[in-house]
Amino acid sequence: MKSHHIALALVAVASLSALGLKVGQTPAEQMQTFASAYLETLDENQREITLEKFDSPERVGWHFIPKDERKGLLLGQMNDAQRTAALRLLRSALSEAGYFKANRIMLLEEVLNEMEAGKGRWERNPQRYYVTLFGNPGASGENAESNRWGLSFEGHHLSLNFVCRGNEVVDSTPQFLAANPATIMNETSVTLGKGTAVLSREEQLGFKLINAMESSQQGKALVAEEAPAEIRFAGEPQATVGEPEGIAYSDLDAAQQSVLKELVFLYTDIAPEAVAKGRREQIAADGWDQVRFAWAGATKPGIGHYYRVQGKRFLIEFVNTQADPAGNPANHIHSVYRDLSGDFDLPIQ
Repeated sequence: MKSHHIALALVAVASLSALGLKVGQTPAEQMQTFASAYLETLDENQREITLEKFDSPERVGWHFIPKDERKGLLLGQMNDAQRTAALRLLRSALSEAGYFKANRIMLLEEVLNEMEAGKGRWERNPQRYYVTLFGNPGASGENAESNRWGLSFEGHHLSLNFVCRGNEVVDSTPQFLAANPATIMNETSVTLGKGTAVLSREEQLGFKLINAMESSQQGKALVAEEAPAEIRFAGEPQATVGEPEGIAYSDLDAAQQSVLKELVFLYTDIAPEAVAKGRREQIAADGWDQVRFAWAGATKPGIGHYYRVQGKRFLIEFVNTQADPAGNPANHIHSVYRDLSGDFDLPIQ
């Protein structure tokens, strides 16, 4: 299994400027640069597997569960140069922090393989992630400004989806990241070692906020005594939410509001800074007073717990209820960030 992580390490957290991008390029231009470079490394058959029409139903099909087959070209079916190009494309679509998390989520497959002794139902392999491009990322001339194209990077516990139009990233959701084990409890012989907790901050800030509340505030925040087994709307093209539940931002004191903002920004800032800034500005424009924080389940680690944060145009969900393969309870995180004005750049019906 150790050979699997070599190509991942080639572009682990390299700065985009070090990869030869022009200063001042927008995230969409960076993605276009690396999408075109990636496509140039592929043979005809690989291009056919990678490229789909923009209006293909596959574009809005997403999931994070293990699958025998997925859309797109598998990292494991690429040579080292192609795999490096694919991961550079992914790196251009994320912030440094976002890519670091995605990279480590992929490497957790090595840990799962070791914990399951290679006997699990599903192959655990950091190269079992798929790249799909929708439309024509290399469009130029008159069509460049209106050209829409998409990118999907997906596999177990990772689903990242993007739509670009001209020089703008117009959507970057659903954005799903997960971690199993949430915290590696034992020594390993693979890349990630004991104590690694890929999404620990997302969990710690949730606990920090709910436990900083007075009992009356917790009463408003709590929406269920028991945490749900899963995030809502998993695999659905749109999250069809109702009215937000939980405690309102305005019912928190200044210190609690600061923690809530820090928590939200962990999710918005998976994207490159220009995209993350747009997300943060949208939340501010809609009004933080529109934001609610809801909790379900236990308020301490090791017992199932869940939270969600909902504003006018965004939804965050986090759940940790499943055991890891060793049986450690509530040590398996799922988290998602969604665009309530329409994931995949689709209008809400």
